[in-house]
Amino acid sequence: MNTRAVEVVRAGALTTVQDLGRAGFAHLGVPRSGALDQPAHRLANRLVGNPPDAATLETTLTGTAVRVRATTVAAVVGAPCAVRVQGRPVAWGAAIRIPAGAVLDVGPATAGLRGYLAFSGGVAVEPVLGSRSTDLLSGLGPAPLADRDVLALGEPTGPTPPDADVSRRPGPPTELVLPLVLGPRQDWFTPDTPASLGAARYTVASASNRIGLRTEGPALSWARTGELPSEGMVLGAVQVPPDGRPVLFLADHPVTGGYPVIGVVPEEHLAHAAQAIPGTPVRFTVTAH
Repeated sequence: MNTRAVEVVRAGALTTVQDLGRAGFAHLGVPRSGALDQPAHRLANRLVGNPPDAATLETTLTGTAVRVRATTVAAVVGAPCAVRVQGRPVAWGAAIRIPAGAVLDVGPATAGLRGYLAFSGGVAVEPVLGSRSTDLLSGLGPAPLADRDVLALGEPTGPTPPDADVSRRPGPPTELVLPLVLGPRQDWFTPDTPASLGAARYTVASASNRIGLRTEGPALSWARTGELPSEGMVLGAVQVPPDGRPVLFLADHPVTGGYPVIGVVPEEHLAHAAQAIPGTPVRFTVTAH
C-alpha cells in the first residue's frame, strides 16, 4: 500500500484541494475553479520541487493540521501564519522536512485570508475533467476537507530549488485597488455611473467566498428596466445585481448570469482579492476599452 499520504487532524474553516483549474469547459457549464491566489500556489509548489500544476491545499483563515504517513517535504505560503511540526515552530515560506508520523499544524492567518500548503509530489486525489480542484459551485472535485480524511500524495518529481524567494511576494492588501475595464453592459447604467464607481469607496463584505467577492458601499443604479437574458460570464467580471453592490467573480463563478456586467478586472489583479479579508477597503480604477 502506498504510504505517501496525509491524514487530516484539523480540517479548518474551509480547506480545499486546488491546482491551476479545469479551463476549457465553460461550454459544459463548468467553471475553471483552481487556486484563488495562483502566484502563492505556484510558489508553494516551487518550494517543494513540484511542477506548477501539482495540487495543493488551500486554507481559509483558520489553517489546518495534517499527519504525514511518510517523511515528506512541505511548504506553506500565502497568508502569513505560524507553522509547527509536532508542536515546534518551523519556517513559514520555506521547504520543511516532516518525519513520518509527525503532525504539521498550519495556524490561523495573521494577515490575509488564504494559505497554500504544498507537499512534495502533490496531493494525488482523482482528477475530474483534468483537474483535482474543488469547485464549490458545481460540486466537482473532492469535497472540502473533513477531520480524519486521508489524502494520497504523489511521488516527488524534483529537488527543492535553491532560489525560490518568498520575500519578494507582496503582503496581503490593506486596501484592494482593482483596475476595471468597462464593458460589456456599460449601457445598462447611467452615463455618470463609471465616474461614480471610480470615486466610491467600498469594503469587502463578509458574504464573500470562492465564487465572488461581494462589496458593501454605495449602490449603483440600473438605467434600464426589464430583464437581461443570461449570457456568458468571465473570470474577473464585475456584476451588479439589483441591490446595486458590485460583485467581483472569482474562480468558482457561474459561467452564465443575468445581471449586467459593468466591467472586468484583469486576471493578474485577482490574487490580491483572494487575500482581502472582510472589511478591507475596495477601490475601482475605471478605464475604457
